[in-house]
Amino acid sequence: QVQLVESGGGLVQAGGSLKLSCAAAGIIFRLPRMGWYRQAPGRQRELVAEITSGGRPNYADSVKGRFTISRDNDKNAVYLVMDSLSPGDTAVYYCNGATAVDNLVARNYWGQGIQVTVSS
Repeated sequence: QVQLVESGGGLVQAGGSLKLSCAAAGIIFRLPRMGWYRQAPGRQRELVAEITSGGRPNYADSVKGRFTISRDNDKNAVYLVMDSLSPGDTAVYYCNGATAVDNLVARNYWGQGIQVTVSS
């Protein structure tokens, strides 16, 4: 069974940093697209950042310049370095892996979610 295993969340003060990690298990091929979504209380789940196996990133406007996404294709892992965190970043963060770049044909795998809480 395919699993996305997340780690690195927690509680941090405003202005601090966290690194999220996610590794895919149970598959033997590279996922063409991996990324991170988040859902805050009372909000819809939203894309934070994503990256292709070729290293092409895409960021939500709200995190541009603060978050950096990267991946290790050999490990089928994706990472998110979050700098200059603010309380508005508080959410449950979900790792995502897709079997195609195009969402119309992709099968998506999801992590269980990891809590990130930023205190003021």
